[in-house]
Amino acid sequence: INAEYGEHLGSSHEELLVTLVDCPGHASLLKTVIGGAQIIDMMILVVDIVKGIQTQTAECLIIGELTCNNLLVVLNKIDLIPEAKRDAQVAKVTRKISLTLSKTKFKDCKVIPCSAGSNIGITELVSVISNNVQLRTRDTAGDFVFAVDHCFGIRGQGTIFTGTCLSGSVAVNGTIKIANTKLERKVKSMQ
Repeated sequence: INAEYGEHLGSSHEELLVTLVDCPGHASLLKTVIGGAQIIDMMILVVDIVKGIQTQTAECLIIGELTCNNLLVVLNKIDLIPEAKRDAQVAKVTRKISLTLSKTKFKDCKVIPCSAGSNIGITELVSVISNNVQLRTRDTAGDFVFAVDHCFGIRGQGTIFTGTCLSGSVAVNGTIKIANTKLERKVKSMQ
């Protein structure tokens, strides 16, 4: 995000990197989504205008209600609808989505019609995302709390954690406590 879109963030940032994480809606992969829920600031629900709301769409909405307070619905592939019928179809699908969301905390969310393939509505989409980015404040003096996204072992290196620091700080040669195991381990390297 550059200064053109991120005015609400103040002048201390010329650019800000925003990470978009694709969270699959299939039930077998929802465990992965929940594992990374601590770092979700905003949910972007992409709905194919031709297919409409699918089973996995509903599953994602449930996860969204549990993990975040900010939802943006992207109505994609509008270029597949003939231009003469496009506005009516967008309005129809938007009404269905609004009805679905009416009993959720996302009842007032914005719906952006667009086409990634034809570059329709992308400028508005980027603007809405940019204007909803909020900088998190993090207490670096408190206890080190790390939301683990992935954990795996590498022979000769040890256990590798990837994720997001939620509070506190850590440095190479520092010690971390691993919750629920009562283990303490030395940090050998960081990237």
